[in-house]
Amino acid sequence: MSFLGFCSYYRQHLKDFAILAKLLYRICDQQTVFEMTQESIEPYWKIRKSHTEAPLLLMPGCNIPFKLYIDACGDGLGAALHQVQILDEKPTEGPVCYISRKNKPTEAKYGARHMECLCLVWAL
Repeated sequence: MSFLGFCSYYRQHLKDFAILAKLLYRICDQQTVFEMTQESIEPYWKIRKSHTEAPLLLMPGCNIPFKLYIDACGDGLGAALHQVQILDEKPTEGPVCYISRKNKPTEAKYGARHMECLCLVWAL
């Protein structure tokens, strides 16, 4: 549980954190019987890897336009706020922050268009 707490603290730095951590949160539930399988360990390694390979977040520039990328699926919603900034004398697009969350049971039943619209409204 402390691993998830640590990772959750840095969730804005990790793309699709809520979807990656979904199974780990389910395992931490008191009523769940944990079985050590490859499927149950894989999310742990994915989150660990994303911590070491995550791109550095840019400081937002107030006078520079932002780009919002969204993605939605049956498991959850995710969004990335990007900005094009001049780094090392060349324009570079990079992330300013990431957000994600798992879907509520009723939201998981939405069609693709409704889910993408939900993600856009939630991200804004």
